[in-house]
Amino acid sequence: MSLRPFHLAFPVHDLDAARRFWGGTMGCPEGRSSDEWIDFDFFGHQIVTHLVPGMKAPDAGGNAVDGHQVPVPHFGVVLEMEDWQALADRLVAAGTKFDIEPHVRFKGQPGEQATMFFRDPSGNAIEMKAFEDLGQLFAK
Repeated sequence: MSLRPFHLAFPVHDLDAARRFWGGTMGCPEGRSSDEWIDFDFFGHQIVTHLVPGMKAPDAGGNAVDGHQVPVPHFGVVLEMEDWQALADRLVAAGTKFDIEPHVRFKGQPGEQATMFFRDPSGNAIEMKAFEDLGQLFAK
């Protein structure tokens, strides 16, 4: 079976801020839109920001992982290592506040990965990661 793009729709409090962040900072091309939502090409996947005026930032808490507090819920994409590094550099240059700074976790262990956690302007938590060896994605 070939991998198919996922679709994820989530709330934002401000479409202009979403457009600047997802389209500008993240570099995701914009697709269709209306006064209530915007589609973005999220590294080949379809995400849709839906305007929910007065929304509160989603934050159910977090879990301890490798010495860090990982925000839950969160979503993201597994990138190629060079694409992950280019995105990390772009986010740092844009002054992004990270929940967890870009770093390599599980170093020397199964599942070693580069990861970073940050939030969009509406507080949605995002994790972007990469593996030198994608075969380690589900390693135990």
